[in-house]
Amino acid sequence: MKNDSGFFEMVYDVVRLIPSGRVTSYGAIARYLGTAKSARMVGWAMNAAHALPDVPAHRVVNRVGVLSGKNHFAHPSRMQELLEKEGVQIQEDQVINFREKFWDPEKELSL
Repeated sequence: MKNDSGFFEMVYDVVRLIPSGRVTSYGAIARYLGTAKSARMVGWAMNAAHALPDVPAHRVVNRVGVLSGKNHFAHPSRMQELLEKEGVQIQEDQVINFREKFWDPEKELSL
């Protein structure tokens, strides 16, 4: 895995803009950055973000709202705890009302 720190920083800049109580997906971030096929690399950036206190990595889920990154937190339940603290309901590792909670950077931000 190549650590593209420039790309990672662009990902972190987007993630920092996700409002509390909302979630987005790896693919939505990749599309916003103009690299639609790099959702996996966005995931790598999120895995590396846990040491950065100002990057709310818990707000990034997979394309159907599953907490696919939960095992990269200090405890597997931590991602869910952080989301629930923000009012996001989770059931069986998936965001309830995902479409309602989904924050699409392409619609919310302009390049």
